[in-house]
Amino acid sequence: MSQSPAGGPASTIDVTEANPVPSRLGVHLNGSGLDVAVVARWATRVDFCVLDDDGAETHYRLLGPDTGVWHGRIPSLGEGTRYGFRVHGPWDPDNGLFHNPAKLLIDPYARGLEGEVDMGPAIYAHSVDDDEYPTSYPLERSGIDSAGHVPVSVVVDSDFPIAPKPRTPWSETVIYEIHVKGFTKNMTQMPEELRGTYAGLAHPASIDYLKTLGVTAVELLPVHAKCDEPFLTERGLTNYWGYSTLGFFAPEPSYATASARERGARAVVDEFRGMVSILHEAGIEVILDVVYNHTCEGGDSGPTLSFRGLDSELYYRRTPGSPSHPIDDTGCGNTLNGDHPKAIKLVLDSLRYWSSQMGVDGFRFDLAATLGRFASGFTPLHPLLIGMATDDDLSMDKLIAEPWDIGPGGWQTGNFPAPFSEWNDQYRGSLRGFWLTDLRAMVEGGHPAGPTGLATRLSGSQDVFDHGIGRLRGPRASINFITAHDGFTLADLTAYNGKHNLANLEDNRDGSEDNRSWNHGVEGTVAATTDGPDPDLDLSPSGLNETEIAALRARTRRNILTTLMVSAGTPMLLGGDEFGRTQYGNNNAYCQDSPISWVDWDLAADQRDSIAFVSWLIALRRAHPVLRPVDFATGEPTLSDTIADLSWYTADGSGMPEDGWHDPAHRVFQMLRSGVPAGDHDALVVINATLDDQEVRLPAGHGLDWLVAVDTAWSSPADGGILPDTDPRRLGEGLRRVPTGSVLGVEAHSMLVLLSDIPTRALD
Repeated sequence: MSQSPAGGPASTIDVTEANPVPSRLGVHLNGSGLDVAVVARWATRVDFCVLDDDGAETHYRLLGPDTGVWHGRIPSLGEGTRYGFRVHGPWDPDNGLFHNPAKLLIDPYARGLEGEVDMGPAIYAHSVDDDEYPTSYPLERSGIDSAGHVPVSVVVDSDFPIAPKPRTPWSETVIYEIHVKGFTKNMTQMPEELRGTYAGLAHPASIDYLKTLGVTAVELLPVHAKCDEPFLTERGLTNYWGYSTLGFFAPEPSYATASARERGARAVVDEFRGMVSILHEAGIEVILDVVYNHTCEGGDSGPTLSFRGLDSELYYRRTPGSPSHPIDDTGCGNTLNGDHPKAIKLVLDSLRYWSSQMGVDGFRFDLAATLGRFASGFTPLHPLLIGMATDDDLSMDKLIAEPWDIGPGGWQTGNFPAPFSEWNDQYRGSLRGFWLTDLRAMVEGGHPAGPTGLATRLSGSQDVFDHGIGRLRGPRASINFITAHDGFTLADLTAYNGKHNLANLEDNRDGSEDNRSWNHGVEGTVAATTDGPDPDLDLSPSGLNETEIAALRARTRRNILTTLMVSAGTPMLLGGDEFGRTQYGNNNAYCQDSPISWVDWDLAADQRDSIAFVSWLIALRRAHPVLRPVDFATGEPTLSDTIADLSWYTADGSGMPEDGWHDPAHRVFQMLRSGVPAGDHDALVVINATLDDQEVRLPAGHGLDWLVAVDTAWSSPADGGILPDTDPRRLGEGLRRVPTGSVLGVEAHSMLVLLSDIPTRALD
């Protein structure tokens, strides 16, 4: 007879009433009882174990297996029931069978979790030594009870209404990537008990900042319940980013307030749902970064917390034959088995739950190539991808793929089906190359590239996305970004030539070597200027003082951010890049739950100027459709227009020659978008990516005068006559006016955004 954690025998009750819907997996309220269903195809017995407040267990022996599902209806139990599963069956790790009734397993469908994983021998299905390494091969079954060392699943029912989803159109979307904890951990404008929590993100201080900045969606680093990897625990570190999923339905409890955690799993769920609702009321969407490609259990020698103990062969992709081994397409030890219908169902059920019950507006899929791969390779027609794309509700949400992994055929940018959008790594590489490594090469006497790469990204990356089954998505398919959680922040791109990851305790071996950064002559942070850039600044780093270097770095950041906001596609901004947040050169801060990762809200005057600059950029983009075209340009006039929808010019105002695109002599160039297709002002972007001031002759266009809406030589919008109450929809007073066809001076290492003085629709 099995033992309870309290030391005595656990009472066992045979379930006699079947679950009326065994295909609905998980534990669900049904009148005065619970419907239970869990997959364990090779098990010989599965117990539904209910824990009382003292940890003593009552076991309910489930019926089954029916098509691999163990199930039953448990009377007289309801919300708040704390439970787990104990699974009996063969022990055969070489064939992917890890049944061990000594392990209390988490329900893969658990909506709530209470407790934490206590790293140690108890959480392993196989015997390990004190350092948690296997004591033998083949692996031997452990007899240590894991109860009390693992979280328990909790039956949760949360049904208060959530404010309707904003459903912001893709063309108006500006995404802001943040970490729930890190964003508000140091935000002193809110009560201390709310900092670093779901409730903190919904506090007026957070909402006001997001609204002032102008972003339309927050993309949250993973909030699914997580578990730290053992090697991090040994070093006193944590998986701060959360790419180590323990459960695909439960929100991570540690991001809830202490009071919510004390009240239990229902209060944690309520706090998350309340956060979503408040953000919706403010018109802000919530996109979740989700990790369905692997779990926290790692390879076969990792802990057995849930999936492995139930049915490892179903949930994880394995090599054929015997002995079989887990396939690792993610670098994390295991890969979700996208070949199996029940694994596909798990992901779809989770997504539908977060969309319908938790209210979220979209999902960014980590290592999404994994989700579209059969054992035979990737296909955009994988049933999991098509299941999302054709689901009545999910297809209305924002679906974003990180279109790569380390598996075979792992780079799939541009190959996902509609309605997916995709992170565009080519955009990131082109912008970093043009504004950072090319300028660095010029300063050091090297040879930069011509304008072709940047021009292609400015116009929406048609070369990447206008093909295959996703080709009708248009520019919005491209999620344009320069930085994200993984890598340097924007400030660090301009301050470090190499990574500085010693705090991660891996001797600086971790993190990418391909940073494409430029420290502007000095490695590391320098004092910021409060006076703006020196108008006589020499771009050569030699002889510059700290204030001048800081000013030069700030201009580089403004160039990059301005390019981002005038590019066709969907912009994503890393939280804090708008004011130069640093991680002190750490380009892999996944394990840094520390000031390295937390946003520092003690802002200097120049940082506030930078926020104002980015807010103005976002406001301009949202106000003027010409800055965010929804279709790929044709290079020809549309409708009754007299100029092309998109055209390119050299510094002298002539059309860009075919042989000019790869010529570094044309790093001073102009992009003209006609406002006619959008019924908007014309837009002219003038770029000087050289080390010298330049004169540029503006193209004739529609013959209208121009207003200078953005100049990256400004340290703040106020330098250009733009006041906080300036309406980006009604430009004129206070802005510099430039006659059509005139010659305009453009400072070295800068760019301009000009809008025609009247909308082109007024010409009709």
